[in-house]
Amino acid sequence: MTQPSSTPSHNLFLGYVLWIFGFMGAHRFYYGKQLTGTLWFFTLGFFLIGWLVDLLLIPAMSNEANRRFLTGRVDYSLSWILLTFTGIFGLHRFYMGKYLTGIVYLLTGGLFLIGVLYDYWTLNQQVSDINGDIAGAARLN
Repeated sequence: MTQPSSTPSHNLFLGYVLWIFGFMGAHRFYYGKQLTGTLWFFTLGFFLIGWLVDLLLIPAMSNEANRRFLTGRVDYSLSWILLTFTGIFGLHRFYMGKYLTGIVYLLTGGLFLIGVLYDYWTLNQQVSDINGDIAGAARLN
């Protein structure tokens, strides 16, 4: 069942933890900012200047992500932690109920890391879609 819309989808504390690694764009990917996350990744946090500025911007990014993505059974923070630290083993995919691709990731090192990169770009939408499908199915029953 879907949580009330007042429940935040993205954790502010985790955003700040990821900011520590933000010169690689981790916090930007977490909050659904794929383009600037990629830019931060290749420029070391936009030459560390953008990384420092983001210290002040994280609350706004968190609020935007909380409005944009659906909450539900699948937790964004746990999904991101699993992707970040065990992505090549596919644990985040098993957690989301995507068992076939979880097995593929497990056997191929995250589909030779290309799948992990794909998930960095799309994980928020994948979780939101799953939570939306679960909410829709609950309303039908």
